[in-house]
Amino acid sequence: MEDLSQSLVTRFLRYVRICTTSDRRIEETPSSAGQWELARLLAEELKALGFAEVEVTSHCYVLAKIPPSPGCEAKPAIGFLAHLDTAQDVSGKDVQPVVVEHYDGKKIVLAGANGPAGPVLDPAVDSGLAAQVGKAIIHTNGTTLLGADDKAGIAEIVTMAEYLCACPEWKHGPVIIIFSPDEETGKGLPCFPLERINALAGGNSAYGKSAAASIPKPALTACYTLDGGPLGELETECFNAIEAKVYFSGRVIHLGQARGELANACLMAAAFAVMLPRSESPEATDAYYGYYCPTEISGTLEKAGLEVYIRDFNLNRARERAAALETFARAIEAQFPGGKVRVETKEQYYNMKEKIDSRPEVLAKLEEAARRTGLSFTLKPIRGGTDGSRLTELGIPTPNIFAGGRNFHSLTEWAAVSDMEAACRLMLELVRVWAE
Repeated sequence: MEDLSQSLVTRFLRYVRICTTSDRRIEETPSSAGQWELARLLAEELKALGFAEVEVTSHCYVLAKIPPSPGCEAKPAIGFLAHLDTAQDVSGKDVQPVVVEHYDGKKIVLAGANGPAGPVLDPAVDSGLAAQVGKAIIHTNGTTLLGADDKAGIAEIVTMAEYLCACPEWKHGPVIIIFSPDEETGKGLPCFPLERINALAGGNSAYGKSAAASIPKPALTACYTLDGGPLGELETECFNAIEAKVYFSGRVIHLGQARGELANACLMAAAFAVMLPRSESPEATDAYYGYYCPTEISGTLEKAGLEVYIRDFNLNRARERAAALETFARAIEAQFPGGKVRVETKEQYYNMKEKIDSRPEVLAKLEEAARRTGLSFTLKPIRGGTDGSRLTELGIPTPNIFAGGRNFHSLTEWAAVSDMEAACRLMLELVRVWAE
């Protein structure tokens, strides 16, 4: 198979320069204009590859069908999914990616926002970086994130599609491409265009109709997200996610007359945040341990608000944490006479493990493809969310495949080009396995 890295890197560099930061404060989908820009660019690229069935939905989902090889029209249809947006934790505007063709194994001091003493990529503390000596990597300039989460996945999927288009001898069934908005905020999940996806998966292809007009076309059988980290990591389970919004109403009076009268909403919100157990925070947990995480706090003397993320692999434990917030609320009201606290919770997405386990062939074929490409693979839990959880919930089991990025959502984000190319090769082998 030819070297895929050049076209892969060229695409990736083009995509990361488009600012697609999503905004959790905006309810509409997509939450940022840049996602539309990238979606339309991708749709045009896919059309230029020769695929007739390409569309951008009203909620900024890019959908495309790679028609099946002749004789494979009745094979199961599978999909590949990546998301358009980047996280708002770190700026995604004016990304300036830096390509290192042959990494020398030394520390890389990034420029940063305040001159040369910026963030550092250090192989002594980053074993993944140490493993890239002599290989190509791409990192940030230290003022923004890189956007490998998930533009690495997008570039890999489009490069895979280009290869299938150019190599008709590579046998495969129907393949559906999905690029989704607002994955980082979870707000795009309710808008998943399931009917359109199944229509693409099951409808007649624009290619080869005469040869297979009488063969019924299957709906989407399985999907795979390209949204993971290092080489060889495969993921079939993720957090259950609950979003909590806590509203504080104070009792305001002139500060000179405040004794015994004032209930300060700002202080109520701060006191509530301090009640969240530090031993159950993201920075204090790993593996299968869940957490609370306050993500935003704002307010005045009269009104304040706090947003809290609750995450756990066990749904009952996640719900217990949500219930505990009500207990904290009553405790704050007792500390601040005259103040009121209201808690609103919303379940965002669910652990996909049980439903994927019920369809063992979906993971088995992925593992077989990994073996054929010579990959050593490991199964690990996702300490986060994935659009795959929503598709799995809708009946399409969707494991997650590594995409080659590291240090997501940070100024030190970087990507390994060899890992990205390996993800392309894994997808190509996977479509062949499903066509057998």
